[in-house]
Amino acid sequence: MAEDLNIQKGTKQEQYESLIPQIEGLLHGEPNLIANLANISAALKEQFNFWWVGFYWVQDTELVLGPFQGPVACTRIKKGRGVCGGAWENGTTLIVEDVEKFPGHIACSSASKSEIVVPVYFGETIVGVLDVDSEHLAHFDETDKLFLEKIVGLIPNN
Repeated sequence: MAEDLNIQKGTKQEQYESLIPQIEGLLHGEPNLIANLANISAALKEQFNFWWVGFYWVQDTELVLGPFQGPVACTRIKKGRGVCGGAWENGTTLIVEDVEKFPGHIACSSASKSEIVVPVYFGETIVGVLDVDSEHLAHFDETDKLFLEKIVGLIPNN
């Protein structure tokens, strides 16, 4: 597959529905985790122009920064700390409409206004999180949750 995306206009749902098969094509046959996470980050950033999109990966008692697109980011996050650490600890997707109102929010960028964090499971184990930030308040909703959860489910765990 060519490594070009067909950027779809339309509703958020239509954009995700167009993007998912393209991500599947990028991941197909590629066993390298870093390459796959990098391409997912780039595809989401290019399609939606999110402020920041990337992965944190579990290493012992912390999440460690992985492939991402956007400004420089926090390198390590403790379990339970901030939105990423909270999603890891709770094992559920967190949608934060206004990061300033989230207790313990970690401000890697003052431009970030809202956030969604999706745990990445390999089997029953959380191995990382997908973190997406927007410079707009209340940017994320149940549509993002549904499709981002589908996207992280595509990550090969070999």
